Amino acid sequence: MNLVPPFDADTARLKVRAAQDAWNTRDPQRVASAYTPDSVWRNRSEFVRGTAEIVGFLTKKWEREHEYVLRKSLWAYGDNRIAVRFQYEWHDDEGQWWRSYGNENWEFAASGLMSRREASINDVRIAAEDRRIDPDSTYDIPTE
Repeated sequence: MNLVPPFDADTARLKVRAAQDAWNTRDPQRVASAYTPDSVWRNRSEFVRGTAEIVGFLTKKWEREHEYVLRKSLWAYGDNRIAVRFQYEWHDDEGQWWRSYGNENWEFAASGLMSRREASINDVRIAAEDRRIDPDSTYDIPTE
């Protein structure tokens, strides 16, 4: 199945799953390969543009977010855009666990590469025993 716009429900879900799987590798080069060379990101309050900045951003991210595991779900789609909600869990250098919640809006080029990513994210401090995302679990986002 070709994962290029315009998206339908099936291709949008597959695109979300492919993004989730790539991000869970924690491989900046692999993740960056899904974006156009001039892709523009807003991640929280940071602005990132282009492959080199994406790789640099992700490298720093995964140097501080240990045992990162992510779950994404399709929220909405249309033509060349997809909206997702997500949760991920990770711990910092001191062993403090965090659950990060957010929403992303994606825009795609005709090639199927993402040209724009807008991410709003909030972090919640959690105890290790309150973790909900099992790296080997299903791909559903856990609920409260």
